Amino acid sequence: MSMVELHGVVKEFSSGSSVLRVLNDISLEVPAESITVIAGSSGSGKSTLLNLVGGLDRATAGTIQAAGQQLDTMSETQLTSYRRDVLGFVFQFHYLLRDLTAAENVMMPAFMAGEKRSRAHEIACGLLAEVDLSDRSDHYPSQLSGGERQRVALARALVNEPRLVLADEPTGNLDAANSAAVEKLLVNLVRNHGTTLIVVTHDTGLARIGDTRLELTSTGLVAQ
Repeated sequence: MSMVELHGVVKEFSSGSSVLRVLNDISLEVPAESITVIAGSSGSGKSTLLNLVGGLDRATAGTIQAAGQQLDTMSETQLTSYRRDVLGFVFQFHYLLRDLTAAENVMMPAFMAGEKRSRAHEIACGLLAEVDLSDRSDHYPSQLSGGERQRVALARALVNEPRLVLADEPTGNLDAANSAAVEKLLVNLVRNHGTTLIVVTHDTGLARIGDTRLELTSTGLVAQ
């Protein structure tokens, strides 16, 4: 069963009389509970592609289906629900709230989705244990290392039990040792939680975690 399907996707950006085509006729099928890594140089359109799948932007042409939902025909309200109920996001920068502890950062999406605070905290602490940060749950982001902050971000992405996790350069801001640790955790977390993962990266080392490995070029997606 497919979790994500793209057919003939085009994305253009307009600036005055100029039109820049970033994605051209992209088709992709991502099986459920798999890991797909999309590599490519900076400016190749990787993040743009991820934003389309995440419902953060709309394609100029083509169709996008994710978790059985047709994104290109959905209203903004429906897309908001899709992002809340289906997706988890991991970015290059952790975007943790500095005035909240690690546990509070992780539990926030669950609390905002209507989970009781006590239950959200319980889930958050369980996920922090999975990323080996139980002893740091009461620490603020400023008290954590870069690698630890990104591990908190991984836990936060999974707090609402998403069916699909999108990771945009998740190791791009880390050193080699922390990158390796995050790579291992990404694989373990998605496998343990039965989640589908799409990663975009220019890091050739990170590409090795993929069940499917693709490169985004000016002519489209090419298998690696």
